[in-house]
Amino acid sequence: MRLTQLAHRRANLPEHAEIESLTADLAQVRDLLVAARTEESDTAREQTKAEQDVDQVRKRAARDQQRLDTGAVTSPRDLENLQKEIASLARRQSDLEDVVLEIMERRESAQERAAELARRVESVQARTDEAVARRDAALAGIDTEAASVTRERQAVAATIPEALLKLYDKLRGQQGGVGAARLYQRRCEGCRLELNITEVNEIRQAPADEVVRCENCRRILVRTPESGL
Repeated sequence: MRLTQLAHRRANLPEHAEIESLTADLAQVRDLLVAARTEESDTAREQTKAEQDVDQVRKRAARDQQRLDTGAVTSPRDLENLQKEIASLARRQSDLEDVVLEIMERRESAQERAAELARRVESVQARTDEAVARRDAALAGIDTEAASVTRERQAVAATIPEALLKLYDKLRGQQGGVGAARLYQRRCEGCRLELNITEVNEIRQAPADEVVRCENCRRILVRTPESGL
């Protein structure tokens, strides 16, 4: 019975559910972190491209301004077109600089989000590791106790007749791991039912070394001074 209890305890440690929940949380947070870092990388490329566009426009405007300042263009019509182009380039540069600022803000937001998620991953991972350590310690304790109980059971089993031991093992399999139960104050502690007077009298008259069983659950009854016989 003790081995069955230990096996049940082993399978139902609260750390099992805790680790499962934390593992699911960790996977979710890691997915969010990957998404945030991808966004950060994408906006970094966007920013580089936008800054290159600004630089191209700035260089084009600088060349046009130099042509204007050096008097390289003398035709009134060409001068007018050059001045218009310089003004257009200035507007274009301003628009592109606004784009750069917008991208920079998105990139900064993605960086902050990634940093926050990285901290959450670290926190959940630490909690998971701690729960795993607690689970492993609990399992080790259970296994140690189970090994001790097994040795004790083997020592006791060596003193029990083979036929009785086979009956007990058979009943254990049929009765949820409990093949024998104490008879306490005329009640079977396996099924919790009280024996009637006829059953009690039969057990009372049975030899001490005779195997007696509960008529209700068929478990082997263990007689003690507290059995009420």
